[in-house]
Amino acid sequence: MKKWLTAIVTLVFVLVLAACGGGTEESKNDSAADSKDDMKKIVIGASNVPHAEILEQAKPILEEKGIELQIETFQDYVLPNQALDSGDLDANYFQHIPYFEQQIKENGYKFANAGGIHIEPIGIYSKKYKSLKDLPENAKVIISNSVADHGRVLSLLEKEGLIKLKEGIDKTAATLDDIVENPRNLEFDTEYAAELLPQIFNNNEGDIVLINSNFAIDAGLNPLKDSIAIEDSKSPYVNIIAVRKGDENKEEIKTLVEVLRSKEIQDFILKQYDGAVVPVSE
Repeated sequence: MKKWLTAIVTLVFVLVLAACGGGTEESKNDSAADSKDDMKKIVIGASNVPHAEILEQAKPILEEKGIELQIETFQDYVLPNQALDSGDLDANYFQHIPYFEQQIKENGYKFANAGGIHIEPIGIYSKKYKSLKDLPENAKVIISNSVADHGRVLSLLEKEGLIKLKEGIDKTAATLDDIVENPRNLEFDTEYAAELLPQIFNNNEGDIVLINSNFAIDAGLNPLKDSIAIEDSKSPYVNIIAVRKGDENKEEIKTLVEVLRSKEIQDFILKQYDGAVVPVSE
């Protein structure tokens, strides 16, 4: 009788332990699900290089802070702003400030600059000449058809002594009509989209081609080594996180900007791109 009683007590004890154990595991699963549900999500549009690569580095850091980052990549300069305006994106990261401001002016976007992250110096490339001093009369200069980039390109050409712009103008908004001196009679071709310029360069078209660093890097070029001239780090063309107006005050957006400006991410940018992409902290 005692043996049967002992066996029954033991069985009950085992069943209680099993029940408790099962409950603990279920509790853990529920806790993990709750934790996942508590995660805030940011859907952000970005150019492949360097923007999406930088965001990938920030992804695990943001996850530790309770933010899930979903990255959507784009190959042009138009769709990311359209997607942000329509609500398909929470933010985008691909454009510099003058382009951002031009897009707001032209399209009436209600956007805000949530913070600058890096600068991509624009470079001058040539397969025919090793120095700008060697450029002949009537040299063909190929620049993008993005008017927002023209002031930037012309400012660089003026700095290199190839042209002179009107006095007193806002040089970030300069156009070809603002050239007052062109001693070598440079001929400008503005036919191509910015993303096509690396291919134009590789096809040996034109005498010089001015290429944005993100497209140059994406095409396997090293802006510091392959260009014959390049902007310095004082460029005003800072690439930013753009959001719809009011969203710049959201905690998850503020945290995104803080992480992208962190020493860990800035060190990654400097090491990964060897100075061809320069981080900023404000």
